[in-house]
Amino acid sequence: MNAMRRSLTRNTCRVYKSKDFYPAKPGEVLADRYQILVKVGWGTTSTVWFVRDMRSNEDEPEGVVALKIANTNSHIADNECAIEQYIAGKDSSHRGLAVLRTSSECFEITGPEGRQVCLAYEPMREPLWLFRRRFNDGMIPLPLLKAYIRILLVGIDYLHTECKTVHTDLNLENIMVSFEDPAVMGDFMNDHFDQPMEYKIDSIGRPVYRRHNDFGPLRQLRNIIPKIADFGHCARLDCDDDWGIYPIQPDHYRAPDIVLGCGWRMSTDIWNLGAILWDLIEGKELFSQVYDEEGQYQAKAHLAEMIALLGPPPQEVIARYRSLLEYEWPQPMATVDDSVYDSSNQFFGGPFFDSDGKFLYNNLVPDRNLDDTLPSLEKKERENFLSFVRLMLAWHPEERKTARELLEHPFLRLK
Repeated sequence: MNAMRRSLTRNTCRVYKSKDFYPAKPGEVLADRYQILVKVGWGTTSTVWFVRDMRSNEDEPEGVVALKIANTNSHIADNECAIEQYIAGKDSSHRGLAVLRTSSECFEITGPEGRQVCLAYEPMREPLWLFRRRFNDGMIPLPLLKAYIRILLVGIDYLHTECKTVHTDLNLENIMVSFEDPAVMGDFMNDHFDQPMEYKIDSIGRPVYRRHNDFGPLRQLRNIIPKIADFGHCARLDCDDDWGIYPIQPDHYRAPDIVLGCGWRMSTDIWNLGAILWDLIEGKELFSQVYDEEGQYQAKAHLAEMIALLGPPPQEVIARYRSLLEYEWPQPMATVDDSVYDSSNQFFGGPFFDSDGKFLYNNLVPDRNLDDTLPSLEKKERENFLSFVRLMLAWHPEERKTARELLEHPFLRLK
């Protein structure tokens, strides 16, 4: 197995540390090229700004670039820069490359606390979680959603087959949509040229600028393309005997092979995408009991819900899990709350199955079934969708269809 190690949050929020962030200010020029204009996003490891590329005609909206400024000494940004350069250069003829939002430039700046990595991107309208709110009842119409799923599968096919890379972190924040018309961004920028950015002063006297990311109602549906973003947690598995072994994926979307410590490959992304579809179709997560009352991830409850919705895991999966119970990672893994773990079993709080293959927490298995999780779909459409998604949400990783195979499913056919 390929030892892939990272520091995870384990549902523990990072403490905000002002000094970790670069103190960007509107009007400042970075790398003698990019003039900072307006803050459009932030996360625990970076801020994102629209900037003017001073090598372009400043009167053209195309001269605006989204610049991600990573926190001081961010190792995630280093991986993101390297993997995106690899992805962009692998096969420019594959149509899936256009679905992956990779950086056009990567450079370093020196902030007050040290080295910081910057990545320049095509500006995008918004992530899917915000985009869906543009529609009635906050739901993207199903015909349009099918088209977007097809596009995303083409991008994932390129990532998996050509790049041999697992995204590991698919969620509604990391799938973005393009602008429907350049005028939307142009009008947004003109509005912000006329007024100074609002800010507050933090505990160490630094200005913290307000994020502006509302581009208003959609002007049309044509020309909007979803793109997969944020490759900082990606893992390359170049050889057939390469396996990831450390925990990955957002809690709600985590595949059983991760929780059971059975090793993972490209099919974990397929499970991840399948679980996301409930957020888009029903507006809520498929797995609703993954946290306890204190907000801590509970793997045993998550597995119990998988059993309720998908049936018990095959004995082959349980046997592999049992055979790896004593396996320890080559290096311990630390979480942001300074806990240290030596194995998947320790990290996720196992064991979960006894020597006879019996689940140890049957009392947690809820009275739910998969059919009832889709009340918004009519019977025929629900049957087609479940036929499609069961090829993604399979206990056994090898039973999950590839992105290319899923593209042929009747559910995605546009009438």
